[in-house]
Amino acid sequence: MQSFTELTPPTAVTHSLSLPFLSASANNLVVAKTSLLQIFSLKSVLNDTTATSDHLLQARRPSFYGPASTTGVPRHGERAPTTKLVLIAQYELSGVVTSLARVKLQDSRSGGEALLVSLRNAKLSLVEWDPERYSISTISIHLYERDDTQGSPWEPDIEDNLSYLSVDPRSRCAALKFGARHLAILPFHQPGDDLVMDDYDSELDDEKPETLESAGKKEESPKEAATTPYGASFVLSMLALDPSLLHPVHLAFLYEYRDPTFGVLSSQVASSTSLLHERRDTLSYTVITLDLEQRASTALLSVNNLPYDLFAIVPLRLPIGGTLLIGGNEIIHVDQAGKTNGAAVNEFGRSSTSFALADQSDLGLRLEGCVVEQLGHDGSELLLLMNNGELGIVGFKIDGRSVSGLSVRRVPESNGGLAFLAGPSCASLIGRGRMFVGSEEADSVILGWSRKLDKLKRQRSITEMDADEELEATDMEDDIDDDDDLYSGAKTEEKAIELLPTSEMPDQTDDYRFRIHDSLDNFGPMRSVALGKPPQQSSTDALVTDASGLELLATSGRSRAGGLTTFRRQIEPRALERHLVPNVSRLWTIAASKSSNGRANDQQSEGLHNYMITSTHSEGEQRSTAYSLASQGMEEVQDTEFDPDAGATIDVGTLNNGSRLVQVLASELRTFDTDFSLAQIFPMADEATGAEPRILSASFSDPFVLLVRDDESILVLRADESGELDEVEQGDNLRQKGFRAGSLYEDANDVFRLESDAEIEDDAGNVLMFLLTVAGGLQIFRLPDLGQQVYKANGLALLPPFLTPEFSARRTQAKEDLIELLVTDLGDTSHKAPYLVLRSATNNVIIYQPFQSPAAGTRDTILHFLKLPNPSSSKTSLSVSYDDDGELKREPMRAIHDLNGYSTVFLRGDSPTFVIKSASSPPQLISLNEKSVQSLSGLNTPTCERGFTYIDQTGNIIFAQLPVDCHYHTGWVTRKTTFGEDVHAIDYHEPSRSYIIGVSRKVDFGLPEDETHPEWSSESTSFLPQVEQGTVKLLDQKTWSIIDSFPLTTTEVVMCIKTLSLEVSEHTRERQTLVCVGTAIVRGGEDLPAQGRVLVFNVIDVVPEPGKPETAHKLKLIAQAEVKGAVTALSEIGTQGFLLAAQGQKCIVRGLKEDGSLLPVAFMDMQCYTTVAKGLKGTGMCLMGDAVKGVWFAGYYEDPYQLRLFGKSTSHLEVLAGDFLPDGKNLYLVVADANSNIHVFQFDPEHPKSQTGHLLLPLSTFHTASFPTTLTLLPSSSPSPTPSPQSILLTSTTGSLSLLTPLSPATHRTLTALQSHLQTTLPHPLGLNPRAFRSAGEVEGGMGMGMGMGIGGAGAGGRGGGVIDGMVVRRWMEGGRWRWWEGGVGVGECVGEGIGMGALGGLV
Repeated sequence: MQSFTELTPPTAVTHSLSLPFLSASANNLVVAKTSLLQIFSLKSVLNDTTATSDHLLQARRPSFYGPASTTGVPRHGERAPTTKLVLIAQYELSGVVTSLARVKLQDSRSGGEALLVSLRNAKLSLVEWDPERYSISTISIHLYERDDTQGSPWEPDIEDNLSYLSVDPRSRCAALKFGARHLAILPFHQPGDDLVMDDYDSELDDEKPETLESAGKKEESPKEAATTPYGASFVLSMLALDPSLLHPVHLAFLYEYRDPTFGVLSSQVASSTSLLHERRDTLSYTVITLDLEQRASTALLSVNNLPYDLFAIVPLRLPIGGTLLIGGNEIIHVDQAGKTNGAAVNEFGRSSTSFALADQSDLGLRLEGCVVEQLGHDGSELLLLMNNGELGIVGFKIDGRSVSGLSVRRVPESNGGLAFLAGPSCASLIGRGRMFVGSEEADSVILGWSRKLDKLKRQRSITEMDADEELEATDMEDDIDDDDDLYSGAKTEEKAIELLPTSEMPDQTDDYRFRIHDSLDNFGPMRSVALGKPPQQSSTDALVTDASGLELLATSGRSRAGGLTTFRRQIEPRALERHLVPNVSRLWTIAASKSSNGRANDQQSEGLHNYMITSTHSEGEQRSTAYSLASQGMEEVQDTEFDPDAGATIDVGTLNNGSRLVQVLASELRTFDTDFSLAQIFPMADEATGAEPRILSASFSDPFVLLVRDDESILVLRADESGELDEVEQGDNLRQKGFRAGSLYEDANDVFRLESDAEIEDDAGNVLMFLLTVAGGLQIFRLPDLGQQVYKANGLALLPPFLTPEFSARRTQAKEDLIELLVTDLGDTSHKAPYLVLRSATNNVIIYQPFQSPAAGTRDTILHFLKLPNPSSSKTSLSVSYDDDGELKREPMRAIHDLNGYSTVFLRGDSPTFVIKSASSPPQLISLNEKSVQSLSGLNTPTCERGFTYIDQTGNIIFAQLPVDCHYHTGWVTRKTTFGEDVHAIDYHEPSRSYIIGVSRKVDFGLPEDETHPEWSSESTSFLPQVEQGTVKLLDQKTWSIIDSFPLTTTEVVMCIKTLSLEVSEHTRERQTLVCVGTAIVRGGEDLPAQGRVLVFNVIDVVPEPGKPETAHKLKLIAQAEVKGAVTALSEIGTQGFLLAAQGQKCIVRGLKEDGSLLPVAFMDMQCYTTVAKGLKGTGMCLMGDAVKGVWFAGYYEDPYQLRLFGKSTSHLEVLAGDFLPDGKNLYLVVADANSNIHVFQFDPEHPKSQTGHLLLPLSTFHTASFPTTLTLLPSSSPSPTPSPQSILLTSTTGSLSLLTPLSPATHRTLTALQSHLQTTLPHPLGLNPRAFRSAGEVEGGMGMGMGMGIGGAGAGGRGGGVIDGMVVRRWMEGGRWRWWEGGVGVGECVGEGIGMGALGGLV
């Protein structure tokens, strides 16, 4: 009984698409990250390199580029237009995205285009943007996985075949290739889309015939034609289209054709590199046009005998037109008439094919996995992004409208040719001079470019260039080729573009300059992880107690993007100063203007804080103290009219541009000049009634102050030009009281669009007042008009998913006890937006996002609020504090407007937490690594720039900053370090507090000199193959610098690294913590067997280099053993300090001898390829997984030495990773296979189905959607005798972290009921089924592992429960408050255990 939860979302971008989605004029980017769909808008800002976002980009630039590199941001201080990504919405999908496409519908809710998403297992989902709900809306879902689509019995299943989606450029239909050779056609209704009418003339032709679409509509019912934008889909066999399409490679729709027309790259025989001497040019390119009405097709042309290594079709828009075919060694252009032009980009391009190609072999390019995109919608050149991150330009020689040649050139490194670090997965043109490039191996970036004015462009005037965007296309020449006239329907829609002159080919000039505008972090692929202790605080950080617990390091990236990523659950502040103030309880910082005329001076304009007010409490006395923040620290303000004995301060703020300081006390307000000369005292006593209400909280927005008092009344004050405060007249509804909290917000960008009915001329700005009523309603006023609210929503306490004025309170008691409301900006320097943040009495944090919903029948909009997924229920547990009388403490949320560039909200108390949001991520709740924080405020001084100050649990005032180069968009604190090499393995060495990593780099491989092969010496090729050469490196934990390295031989790569406690002496039984490395040596080719080595290192102490104290450690090789086969896994086994090594087809237990040898003492024969071998610490039990045969459970005996098989799995699993999962008295074996499934087994020899223990009992199976790489058992966070449950941490190639947590039977039953309830009541994006998605299906040879096994079903004869889907369970708060009770009483207590946040093994 376990639960599975994703701790961090996937970060590897697999697909992207640019389209007008939110509206007809919008420019949006849709990004798919395996099972996560994100929608972005693009924002252009004029930044200099001093901005935070640009600093982050520069920090992520690898150091090996050097100071002269231009791959990053512009030079310091240079202002340049920069495009940033702003997240609109994101959705966790119950499916894996395989393709994205845009479809223009007749009518959509937003006016923009629709999104067609292809998912694994032949599914299509058509969605559009719903502006009324500010979310996507599913139009339809289509499933083509049927039994009758399966062909021959030996054909692979649908899920094992590559599927891809293509849409006609005019949105007339979509084609989904799935299975071995099946094609699903989905037609779309388009008005007047019969392209035959392009040449219709009423004077010459007869009556205008009806269009194809109108004819199709006549066959449909009127209801269907009115309600569905699509027609009935149908499935065709590709062999029915053309018998030669036996082995399809790729398919794509083409431009410039009247009817839907696509090109297919295929072959009649299977292509193979090893058979080039018999058949080489096996591929054919066929152009097929569709007749949607008759469901028929016609082959227009076919180009045969194409190179065997072509893998992609790239349709090209005008002015180029035609199709580009991409191969591993060549690029070929095919026009509409079938005319071809190509270029070989390396030596093998000419030798591996007989096809006529231009010779550009001197480039030496490798095009496998490359991506090609046009440089602009009307560009005549293409950008080539290669799998090593290099950039190239593809140019064309054009004669009239015919392409007569093409050429390829590299982009020089000085012009940003190495701006991208690794292989791309997708590319989308997002505007003029901007392109989004996604990657699964590196950070995805927005790549921008500019071009020097060459002699061709200088001939055009600036007026012509400015008018280019709006220039209508002129009529084409009358003497166009017959083929163009027959099939081209878009010639009159293209813009007039000046093409390259026919007499010149593009030369290799550095005309394009590339730079990175923005990026999306990618932490995948994670090949290895390590748990280590956080580094000791440096001398500047020693003011804070050293961090406890563990930190997680994972390898990330490939090639030049290879590096490490650190994950921490909490923010470790970088402390700068500590000040002891006895009995301090609260503090505030003030940025006051020293100018007497009310104008801000230079210090104020920079936002520097110069004063601090503290409140102390001692022996019943409450005092307030003013301090001056000087460069020397804090100095108490003396000889002023500030009265420390006036009482405890409630809040502090400034008015009149910082020239007037306001101190809010419990019974009065005091205003001061900037030198603390008392200006005014405003008492709270009511002269009419004699009542003296006490102030509970205050909110400032120049020139207004909002006060919330204990009699449930509010008071609004306004400062005049002289700084005098006066009460703003209230209306009748405000005099009736009944208000619990309030907040002021200056809507400078008019986001809320609220106007008062009263015509009041006022220069106070657009200041809005938000009030939370005792009954749980929301009221908004536009100051200074307090006579009538401009917005009212009574159902706020019910926490509906969409808060609208029309939402009525249900007759239910299920209301959330809201006690605090705050409206403030959240975001970073790129983008900030207002959010409504609520806090309940139980410290639940609820965040609403305002948006404008269109009003029915008008062009006006109505303000609505969208509830965001609750971060507090899934990320952290906020505590509740009470005073000495048992009353709930009012701990107001504090807005910080510049925390290292972030606009955040802080929640103080026993679980201090920041609400942090970046432009490209949703709001996240991340706790501060402090046991308790009594108060916190932003701090910006010359010694602590854009930092914060807080009171820790010991009562000290700390000046601190956020950690350097850290990011928070995943909900964890992450820091990424790039080394420029592939990092294969990592482990932590605790005695030296350092990490050992195994890296590799590509080197050219040439044939060695061999007397038996004299022909090898005649090798003349300069385009040599590349192999990996590994190195073992020692990484310092504090400086993240390499302090020692051990190079391996050529073709030797590190497979695994483990730090183990091994016995080093047979006589004294002494044990040491040693570093064990397993390697693989691939000698030459496939015909030679692989070998490997086991290397044992000791990290010794040495004399450090001068000025480099971190170099006090070195690697010393103390033992090694050369073995047959690769060493793929290492582990400690038993209690005597022996080593278990998986080498080749054996698992051998070895002991370290004093002479440096590794003596084998026991072994077990394995089957094919051992992927995992782990021993349970302190026992002789070990788990071994095979890449083909499955998982084995064995035991190690020490007297005599032997390995004995206990049990094995019943089915053939492709085991990739595995580990033990102890749960009380039960022991489970958890493995992950190549189909992204998790299998839980148990060894029980007493069960009848286990055949006396020879078979492992399969308990449950669960689908994860991400390709797993490692499974790691986390240590218990609490010591014996009552240890907390241990969990398994899963990593994947997509960059996501997941957790598998054991559950108690009671919790499992509750969460199973909740899961079933949520699966049927919550809306699921794209109309997908989470139950079917998580079900791994029946496993071959399994026992009772059907569909119910994966989702809450019982397995192995009812012995175990299924795995709970934590991604569904943690959504239990997404519905309204009244729905929380439908899942059963006690659900809230079980969710925290179910999502595993309490079983993270002490990770900080």
